[in-house]
Formats: sequence, structure tokens, C-alpha cells
Amino acid sequence: MTDTHSPSAAAILRLLPDALQQLSAWQARWHDYELDETLRVPDAQAQAVLGELLTRLQDNYPFWHPSYAGQMLKPPHYVASLAYFLAQQINPNNHALDGGPATAQMEIEVVAELARLFGYDQHLGHLTSSGTVANLEALWVARSLHPDKAVAFSSEAHYTHGRMCEVIGAQTQTIAVDGRGRMDLDDLRAKLQAGGIGTVVVTSGTTALGAVDAIDQVMALRREFDFRVHVDGAYGGFFKLLAVEGTQTAAGASLLEAETAAAFRAIAESDSVVVDPHKHGLQPYGCGSVLFRDPAVGRFYQHDSPYTYFTSNELHLGEISLECSRAGAAAAALWATLKCFPLTADGGLGAILSKTRQAALRWAALIEAAEQLRLVIPPSLDIVNFYATTRGLTTSAISELTHTVFDALMHDTAHPLYLAKFNAKPGLLAAHADLQWDTSMLTVFRSVLMRPEHLAYVPTLHKRVLEMLAAAA
Repeated sequence: MTDTHSPSAAAILRLLPDALQQLSAWQARWHDYELDETLRVPDAQAQAVLGELLTRLQDNYPFWHPSYAGQMLKPPHYVASLAYFLAQQINPNNHALDGGPATAQMEIEVVAELARLFGYDQHLGHLTSSGTVANLEALWVARSLHPDKAVAFSSEAHYTHGRMCEVIGAQTQTIAVDGRGRMDLDDLRAKLQAGGIGTVVVTSGTTALGAVDAIDQVMALRREFDFRVHVDGAYGGFFKLLAVEGTQTAAGASLLEAETAAAFRAIAESDSVVVDPHKHGLQPYGCGSVLFRDPAVGRFYQHDSPYTYFTSNELHLGEISLECSRAGAAAAALWATLKCFPLTADGGLGAILSKTRQAALRWAALIEAAEQLRLVIPPSLDIVNFYATTRGLTTSAISELTHTVFDALMHDTAHPLYLAKFNAKPGLLAAHADLQWDTSMLTVFRSVLMRPEHLAYVPTLHKRVLEMLAAAA
């Protein structure tokens, strides 16, 4: 195994022996005991099982490699993997302080860092097992504050909002989107004027397009109509790091459009925000987080648990969470990662996101220069959507070509490449006036450029797409 093919695995192999030795030295503080015979597995059997496991794991796509530019999938950084593995040997539970005193403190520290990132002067928050659960908690608090009012979100918002509103019994209203997939403010205003909306969910990085709602303008509407604002930054939240003056490409252009940067800065005024460290935060699954700007919402979490919360009079994380048992290893992994990659714009995690953003800009420029390809919309973050016109302008022909090239790229034995697909509705392609709509949706290519290595790899991605298009002609 070489660093060229698997740098993360090689780094883990280098660092693991010393780390395990330190862990073993700590465990040696307690007196020896014999592992019970019911727990013992012969080495030969364990090796055989692990060998079979590794064989079966080969039925996966190479998420770690820049040739994978499909879904929002990538492996964690090796520091996060090691930290998770080491903490997992103790298996702390961050529900209560006696279940994981060290990792509970780490969780408090990293959540405070996330709060500072978004501009919260005070906060209440914690890690979760996923962005879905994090959004559920934010919507649950919103419903608790306004039980008779609806939760509004755009038609491009993640489907989890509608689903979670069903779970908590909250009313919903869907807001239209503009030609770039962002919440339509005119439609929002009209529905606010009709009354009955208690919370508006805005998205900083939609799943399909990476679109960023105009959070600053929604805040202006809030001053007029008085509603709560929840920010779903599960995917794009960490791009707040680039929403400062001076973050530029090598050519001197701003990394984020001015309106996108303004939207990110306005998160500081929101009532709650969700971000998933297991996406752009380099973490293993599952590690989400939810933060509230007003700590007083903790009153909704109060519950009676006569068998926990005895080791300290301080607030236990389980007292401000809907989840019970949660892996302390997730907090350890994020804590260790942020020690290596701090939340700064000009270094650490910001430097990584700068490259993923530049990768999207680079590929968008190549697509616009290629007569065979068209962008759906200019990318706001690091997600690029495009389609090919080499078989004509009917939506059926374009969609068929998307499916053909998608499969051909993925199954090419010499140089496989992995993209994703997106079914775009006519409203998102209104500016593409020459399209001939003989289907209800248009299937386009979707590429999520989550790895900094994608910046250097974009020309290869582009070349392979053009080659497969030529072969499919």
C-alpha cells in the first residue's frame, strides 16, 4: 500500500502503533483481569472474518479518490478516524457526564467553536447523530414556541423538513424558488402576509444545487412580520468561513458571490442553525450539530430521569438533547480534527473549502467554454450541475444521454469516473429558452466536488466527460 493510492490508510498505519501504546498504558492503571471465555475469538477465525469483510467492502465506490465526484460522500480525515477509533475503545456515551466526562467536555468545546463560527454571542447546542436529527430538534423547538403556526421552507429544501414536520405534527407551507434554486422572496412575502407562519427554514447549500437562500433578506422580512428563522446549513454551513473579505481565488476574484457571502454573515441573526461535520467537517458518520441562539429554549428539553445526571450539578448534554445515547467518539474525532484544522478562513478548514469552491468555479468555466455542455445554473458553493446537447435539445434526448454517459463513465474499466444525477424541473431551467420540453423533468449531471484534490483533478473530470460524450454520439 502506497501513499499515492491510499494516503489516509498509510497515515493511519504510521500513527496507530504509538497511539495504541499510549492507550494501553492508560488502561494498565487498572488491575489485570482475564477476558471472559465467551468473548474470545480464535485469531484464525477473526482474520478469516475480517478478510471476508474486506472482500465485501470492495463492493463500494472510491469515495476517497478525486475520480469520485458524485454524491456528498467522502471518507473522514485520518486524524478523525484515529481519534474516533481510539475513543471507541473506551466507548464513552455523551448522554451523561458519568458516561463520558472527557468527551462531554470536548463536545462542549467544539460546539462553542461552531457557535463562534456562525456569530452567536451565546448559545445552547450539542452534537447529534445526523443532520436529520439536528433539524428535527430545531423544528421541534420551533413548534413548541408556535404550536399553532406553520413551518415554511422552499421547494428545494431538503425533504427531511417535511418529513420531520409530520413526525412532530407541525403544519407546513412550501415556498417557491427562483431561477437559481433559492427561496423566492416574493412568494415568501405573500405567504407571510396571509399569516400563520411561525418559522421559516432557509438553506445555506441545498442538496441538489448547492443554492444559498438570501438569509439576509429573510431577516429583513422577519423585522416586518415577526417569525423565527432556522438555517439548515447541514451541507454548506462551513462555507461561512469564506464569507469574509479577502477570501479570493488565485486570480484575485472573490470566492463567494457578494450576495452569497451576505447570506452567510446573516446567520448570526438566526434563531437556530444546523451543520453536519460529517460532510465538510472531515468527520465519520454520524456527526451533526444543532445550535440555538437563545439558551432559554433549553426549557423544552427538561425531563425526569431518576437514574442519570448524578455525577455533577453542571448541565449534562442529555438534558438538552432529544437523543439519549450518543457516541462520545464523535466528539473526540471532531475535537482532534479542529485542533489540526481550525475554523479559520485563511488556513485550516477554510483553506480546504477554498479549494473545493475553486474546483467548482474551474469546472463551471470549462463547461461554459465547451459547446457540447451547458451549466444548469452557476455554482454557489462546490456543486456543479450541467447537461449535454450533442443529441439535440429535447429533454428526453438530453436525459437519455445523461443516463448513457453516467453509466459508461462508472463502468469504464480503464478509467472509471463517478458523477451523480439530478432531475431538474422546468422552473430551474427557465433561462434555457430553447429547450424542448417533451418530458416533465430534465435529468442532468450533478457533481459534488468535496475534496480539495478535485481542484487539480477537474481537467481530468472534464476531459473524461467529453470523451464519453464523443463515444456516445
